[in-house]
Amino acid sequence: MRVKKGFFCWLMLLNIISGSSQNKLEIASPDEKIRFILQLSETSLQYKVEYKKKLLLDNSTIQLDLKEGGFQQALKWEKPVYRDTTENYTLLTGKASFVSHRYKEMTVSISEKNNPFRKFMMVIRMFNDGLAFRYLFPKQAALEDFTLFNEHSSFKFVGDPLLRALLLPGYTSSHEGLYTVGPFSRLKEDTLIDMPLLAEYPDNIFVAITEAALLDYAGMYLVKENDKLVSRLSPIPGQIEKVKASLPHRSPWRVIMIGDKIGTLIESNILTTLNDPPKTQDWSWIKPGKSTFPWWNGNILPDTINAPGNNFVTQQYYIDFCARNKLEYHSVVEYGLHAWYTDDGVNFQPGPGADVTKPVPGLNMKEVCDYAHQKGVGIRVWVHWAALYPKMDSAFAIFEKWGISGMMVDFMDRDDQQMVNIQTEMLEKAAKHHLHIQFHGAYKPTGLNRTYPNEFTREGTLNYEVNKWEKKIIPDHDLNIVFTRGLAGSTDYHLGGFRAVPDSLFRVQYTRPLMLGTRCHMLGMYMVLESALQMVCDYPDAYEGQPGFSFLQQLPTTWDETRVIDAKPGSFICIARRKGTDWFIGAINSSVPKQIEVPLSVLKAGSFSAEFYTDAPDTANFPDHINIYRKDVDMNTRLKIEMAAGGGFVIILKKK
Repeated sequence: MRVKKGFFCWLMLLNIISGSSQNKLEIASPDEKIRFILQLSETSLQYKVEYKKKLLLDNSTIQLDLKEGGFQQALKWEKPVYRDTTENYTLLTGKASFVSHRYKEMTVSISEKNNPFRKFMMVIRMFNDGLAFRYLFPKQAALEDFTLFNEHSSFKFVGDPLLRALLLPGYTSSHEGLYTVGPFSRLKEDTLIDMPLLAEYPDNIFVAITEAALLDYAGMYLVKENDKLVSRLSPIPGQIEKVKASLPHRSPWRVIMIGDKIGTLIESNILTTLNDPPKTQDWSWIKPGKSTFPWWNGNILPDTINAPGNNFVTQQYYIDFCARNKLEYHSVVEYGLHAWYTDDGVNFQPGPGADVTKPVPGLNMKEVCDYAHQKGVGIRVWVHWAALYPKMDSAFAIFEKWGISGMMVDFMDRDDQQMVNIQTEMLEKAAKHHLHIQFHGAYKPTGLNRTYPNEFTREGTLNYEVNKWEKKIIPDHDLNIVFTRGLAGSTDYHLGGFRAVPDSLFRVQYTRPLMLGTRCHMLGMYMVLESALQMVCDYPDAYEGQPGFSFLQQLPTTWDETRVIDAKPGSFICIARRKGTDWFIGAINSSVPKQIEVPLSVLKAGSFSAEFYTDAPDTANFPDHINIYRKDVDMNTRLKIEMAAGGGFVIILKKK
């Protein structure tokens, strides 16, 4: 069958102000600072975005490519339906426990004037910290189904903003790489760009592009074409189609976050607001927390352990460590490069005999779970997605019977519609068995932790696991992650390495990996990266009795409130998060030492006892050294704190 291309679906918004001209339509954010402007001509429709009357995106087109051929150019729209509302909701995991988010929304129905009279709808939401739009395709006689070949939405930046972009070699990807930082004009053409992408304009205006509510659709990327960024969708494996569905169907939200402070984007809850509420109200079993991950440290055990391996005594050692230090979970992963479950594959890639319902001989998972529960510790397991998925229903039932609390699902490495649907199915079925999921080797979050609170965290970053085999992760890369991938939400980063060394002494080692950046930088990473399931990756003797471990013992993994105190991409970030009446403040620094001022106005009324963990004066030679001290503070206190090169700090503030 020959495919006709060029189904031009143009985004048309109606100005809320009556009397607007038919070829120019506008809608503004509640505070009127962000404005979206559409202009329709005989051959195309283009949109513009203004912020505080400054043009940020100019003449940017939106176009969809369906199998039925192009829309006739004669289009019309009906009278729009719009609303101005404030959405209030709670989050079980995330940067805030309660969200109150106001937006203006407009739904516009667009159709062909002539036969076959096809139609679609656009929903546009305007927030004070950004905007989003999505496509809705209702049931209609002119379209039997929905088959999408591509989406050509474009984003044309005005001027030459500085970009932070992750360039990828193809659609099959773990989304791990070093970020390219430079002006748009120097960006490589025809190379896939991952999202979120951050653009920094003069006058400290920040724009990030990403997507929300990725369900039953293909993941979106960007490519540079001439003077624009144009969207590309991940193809179904072995096919040219990107999306196949029955009608009605809807796209994810295309999100443009905007602010005159980078902290506005980091604090934003746009992505969760753009997702649906949970389908079920019974999530009382959800328990975020911190977890061991012994694979990272090399399964280090004391010499007194008899016959270490995939067995009870090895798990017991780490479970006892968790119980002593109030860590919520122990992860059962592997030993000797063999997964805990029966598998005849190589290098963790499942073979034909892989069976996640059968532990290896000598490992009784029910015995492990029972012992852990007696100690007040939960058990999680690592699984390869391709070993899990064929046996998912029986595996989840057995996991629940054993008493497992959740799992890391790894090596997914795709975000085509097929894989997106597989992940959604995993979340839905896991929830029925009271299992949480940590997606590893996976694409960015899209705010689904609101709809599926059992999605605890995602990877999609080049992170500290790499220290086991390569010298690549430096403090400047950590900062790039915070201001790009971190904007999408919960970020799994293999935190907790407690062996910081100067650059000259770093060497690659698979067991007991070394770290670049100070120990305070590592502690700060727990604060600047959101994650409902923070890893404590090192082995027990690396922590117990060590300066800084007391901070990890006290650290929550979900928050009631998040505020960015100060931040500058490429330089530093200082963030404050509240849990109940207590505040936790953390910062990480680039490779340039600096002093920053930290006002404590977030504390509001009352006096607080503050516990400080800061870089010691000799961290250039001994980066594991920490200054720990206490003092009383209040909302009027202004701190001046020195951060070493690659350093950081954390503060625990408890209300007196």
